[in-house]
Amino acid sequence: MVALVQRVSEASVTVDDETVGEIGAGMLVLLGVHDDDTEAESTWLAEKCARLRIFADDDDKMNLSVQEVGGDALVVPQFTLYGNASQGNRPSFTDAAPPGRAEDLYEHFVDALERELGQDVPTGVFGAMMDVSLVNDGPVTLWVERMHDD
Repeated sequence: MVALVQRVSEASVTVDDETVGEIGAGMLVLLGVHDDDTEAESTWLAEKCARLRIFADDDDKMNLSVQEVGGDALVVPQFTLYGNASQGNRPSFTDAAPPGRAEDLYEHFVDALERELGQDVPTGVFGAMMDVSLVNDGPVTLWVERMHDD
């Protein structure tokens, strides 16, 4: 399972011109689910994202988590994170989990993140065509991945 985490000053996701999720300052998480992933990877990744120290402290060092700064989180499913373009020009998505299992693990991740943060977490819509808007603060962008063997 992989999370592309971006520190943002604001972010939103729309489906069919309707805003389905939006936040102010916090983090946007684009989430990809691998074919081998389980709830254990999902829980680990949610806890890791909640505790990532990517926000500035009083000394302007990245030393605080989204929870410590009172920030929000927005989670958007993105199976294309497991696209493999190493051969040819058309990405292969065979490493991505099948839609049913991927959606279950995506929802598990969101539930675990909500528990960690102690607040509701807005989301995109699984399987929908979405427009994601964000203002990347820093910019700060991290690739956080949990392999089932870790």
